[in-house]
Order: sequence, then structure tokens, then C-alpha cells
Amino acid sequence: MTPTPADAGPDRTGAAADFRPLLLLITTGGRLYREYLLRSIRTRFRVHLLLGTEPTWELEYLYGFTILSDLTSTIDVDEMVAAAREVIAREPIDGVLSWDEARILQSAKVAAALGLPGGDPDMIMRCRDKRLTRQALTAAGVPQPQSILTANLDQAVAAAEQIGYPVVLKPRALAASLGVVRADTLDELTARYGFAHDTTFTGAWEYDMPVLVEEYLTGPEISVDAAVYRGQVMPMFVARKQIGYEPYFEEVGHVVDAADPLATDPELLGILADTHAALGFTDGMTHTELKLTESGPKIIEVNSRLGGDLIPYLGLRATGIDPGLAAADIACGRQPHVAADRKLVGAVRFFYVDREQTTIDTVAFDPAGLPDPVDRIEPLVKAGDVVSPPPAGTLFGRVAIATAVAETTADCQAALDAAAAALTVRAAEPVGTNTVPKQ
Repeated sequence: MTPTPADAGPDRTGAAADFRPLLLLITTGGRLYREYLLRSIRTRFRVHLLLGTEPTWELEYLYGFTILSDLTSTIDVDEMVAAAREVIAREPIDGVLSWDEARILQSAKVAAALGLPGGDPDMIMRCRDKRLTRQALTAAGVPQPQSILTANLDQAVAAAEQIGYPVVLKPRALAASLGVVRADTLDELTARYGFAHDTTFTGAWEYDMPVLVEEYLTGPEISVDAAVYRGQVMPMFVARKQIGYEPYFEEVGHVVDAADPLATDPELLGILADTHAALGFTDGMTHTELKLTESGPKIIEVNSRLGGDLIPYLGLRATGIDPGLAAADIACGRQPHVAADRKLVGAVRFFYVDREQTTIDTVAFDPAGLPDPVDRIEPLVKAGDVVSPPPAGTLFGRVAIATAVAETTADCQAALDAAAAALTVRAAEPVGTNTVPKQ
């Protein structure tokens, strides 16, 4: 365990004292998806980062960092608490924050051990464990799909017969639609149960009863990112989700419109408030996913963190609300500022290859084909990488990403269509070229 100051007070450099709050951040996630958060947070907070390897791009945003024993040590609460206490021996820590799904519970446990805001692991678990979420919402009468927990295929078959086809098979404690699949018949359920049962990632919990069989809801899917402070739920922005690769639920794009009428819809806001109250969620950031059914909005799940897939970035660009600063404020027990100062639209689209086990040669956008609303374009893979489309690839099969910011959704989508046309993906082997995602 190696604690290292990146910046320092006057006792180390002679610089003027820095009285900004000191935030303990547990890992950052990938640069493409999370750097904008650090960039904002460091303007008002000093950031001490806990991570399992030497920092690189993060350094310019850090006040200090601690390298733990290995890459998996950021799921070891005891080691992180010990590292935090070494920091506290030099100066007080004001808050603890993580936006990594595999580490949000550990973040709450570290905060609890240090007596800091957000230190309520039970609150986090009621979101992290989707079975606990369902139980809490059922008790409170919050609208949601029927859900039955299962341990094996036989139990899943019985659950589907009780609910009625089609059903959704869903891992109990994953994220980003990993392992989620629809089954319309008994044969499909039999063939696809293993996908939901066996999909995992580092840091995910293992359960004896790991798969939820749920009622399949029809209608558009949305997400709401909210700041929650002392029980007050403050929605920041709504994202309209674009799903592809049926029967899987791969998220191939999102649209955030600052003027979306759902952001002020009384029914939706009431369900959000009831959901957070049922979960006992009082302080932190949430990413709530809902289906807009014919009978009204219904809760799909609640994640106790900022949304992924650059949704908070789109919200920042479209509304001016800074989700990084809001998250840091709440982590330090401070009232967040979540007032919008603009009304734009932001959108993101993800791109994939056509064929399984494609070895990448090049991924590139032609700048001449990119209109002004295109905001960011990024290859996600390099020469020699081997990728597949969903279901084998899921979000890890993405080869490129593009975002757009404009006055209207139509303008954003036209810009992303142009980005798709400007994208060339060449394989190292003659297995075809793909420039647009399947949807």
C-alpha cells in the first residue's frame, strides 16, 4: 500500500493552504467514460484516489493517491479503510465517493467506518441486490414487473409458467444489461437461462439463487439520474434508451433532452419519490430505469450511482447540471446545485462489428464526414483486439462511440448517422466491415 501526495499543502511545497474539501475517490473507471467527472470535481474538491495500479491520466486531477496491493484490492474494504486512515493521519477526509457498480457498496462501508456521509451499506444493498429492490417496492406498492427469484432452470420454468410468457431473465446483482435476455417460449427459456445464470464480472456477488424471472413489459425505456440529499430526490435529467440485438437488451444509444416533458411529469416524479422512500435511500446519486407502459411508468431497477454510457456527460452538456460536482457535494454532506442553465439535446451511439471473433486492424472516423453537432468520436479498440457483437460482446464488444449535442433530437440523430457513415472498421482478416450498429 503506497500513499503518495500528488499536490500538497504549504508544509510540502510552500504553496498557499488549500481549504477545498478532501474527497476520497475509489477508482475512476475508464478515461473515455469518466474523465469529465474528475475534471469537474477537482475545481472544487481535492481528490485522493484509491486504486490498484499506478495512475496515469488521472494524475493531473489528483491531490493525492494510494496504490493498494493489487487490481482487486479496491473491493477489499479493510485495506481501503486502512489506506483512508493513513490519509486522515495527515488531514481530515470530508467524503467518500465511487461510481463503479462493483465498488459502491464498499464505498459505503468505508464511509461508515470513517463516520462520513453516505455510510449506509444497507441502503446501497437495497439497490445493488435486485431481489431486495423488488421486495422493498412491493411492500410500498410501487409499480414494477412481477418478479420471481430462482436457483435453477426448473425453478425458472415454473416461474415463467406462473408469470406467463414472454419473460425476462435477469441476474440478481449485475449492471449495464449484462446477462439480461428475453424468452418467449419454454424452448427459448431453456436455451437462454445459462446466459443469465453464468454472466458475471469481477467484484460481482455470487448467490445460491442468482436469477430473477420477470414479467416482460412493453413500451419505451428511460432512465433518470437524480441527486438525493437528506431524502429529497432531485432529478437532473432523463435519458431515452435505445435497445438493440434482441432478445438481448444491449444499450446501443441514449438521448438526453433538457426539455423532455418527462423531467417534470407529476406521475413520473411521484413514482421516483415513492421508489426512493421505499428503498430508504436518503443520500447519494441514483440511476433509475423505468418502462413507460400503457398503464403508466414501472420501475425496472435502481442503481445507487451515477449512470454509465456517458449519460451523465450528455446531461451535463444538455442541461448544464454538473453530475460530478453534485455527487461530490453529497458525498461530503453538502447541498448539491442541480439547476439547469440551458436546454439542449445530447445523444450517444455505440458501434459494433458484424461477426464473432473479429480481429481488429483499424477503426477510424473520416473527419470530413462529421457535421458540427458531432461532439466526441472515439475508437474503443486497437489493432489486434478481438471483439464480437452481442451477446458474446455485450458492452465489451463496442468498437467505437460518437456523441452529438444540438438544439433538437432530430439534429443529434442526423449527426450520429453522419458519424456512422464516416466510420470505417477494418478487420485484420477478411471477415467483413461494419460501420453502423444493429438496432
